[in-house]
Amino acid sequence: MVDKFKVACFSGHRKLPEDCTELRSNLEKAIISLIEQGVVFFGSGAALGFDQLAAETVLKLKEDYPHIRLIMVLPCPSEEQSLKWSKEQRDHYNELLGQADKVRVLSPRYTNSCMLDRNRHLVDNSAYLICFLREKHGGTFYTVGYAELQDLKILRI
Repeated sequence: MVDKFKVACFSGHRKLPEDCTELRSNLEKAIISLIEQGVVFFGSGAALGFDQLAAETVLKLKEDYPHIRLIMVLPCPSEEQSLKWSKEQRDHYNELLGQADKVRVLSPRYTNSCMLDRNRHLVDNSAYLICFLREKHGGTFYTVGYAELQDLKILRI
């Protein structure tokens, strides 16, 4: 059993700003801050947008912090999660999955609740949440609220 205080997860919008320079920088700083506090495991839900940006950032930081681990937590099998994505998006997604230290699939098939179940799983198994929240509705809004109820330390970027 992994100590939750060594685990952080991510939640953020699928649509990101056109220029992600500041977002990338702030995300990297937040992850490094948690690494310096002893966090080793970083869970990403693998969705387009922020989840994948976070996964990319963890993989980049592994060069300087080789002990950290990227866990990709999929709501359903990868081919179902990425079914409606472009070929380029699917290729990038599969590349990230291939570089992850672990890939966990929560449901054997897509269901109406599998995305919500994935988000709750990430929060339930973490002590920290790094989030990119700009809207007061949707999955990220719900996940941040759920994380607050579970007393996670939330780093908003």
